[in-house]
Amino acid sequence: MANTTSAKKATRKIARRTDVNKARRSRVRGFLRTVEEAISSGDQTAAAAALRAAQPELMRAASKGVVHANTASRKISRLSNRVKALSA
Repeated sequence: MANTTSAKKATRKIARRTDVNKARRSRVRGFLRTVEEAISSGDQTAAAAALRAAQPELMRAASKGVVHANTASRKISRLSNRVKALSA
């Protein structure tokens, strides 16, 4: 258990950040799920729209440190390739 005042405050801050990060990560997963569902349904326009909505959310999570920047870029790249393949 934390003994110093600063350690107690740090514990409170960590708990607050954890809640925010969990919410942000969950939000990103929801956006990714909608893209996946649109791809699996085969609807290219819906998939493209879902991807456009998911991209800024993923990059926002990367900028906040919730996910690594390379991970966000990789997910966007792979999803956009799959959406592009639907039209072919």
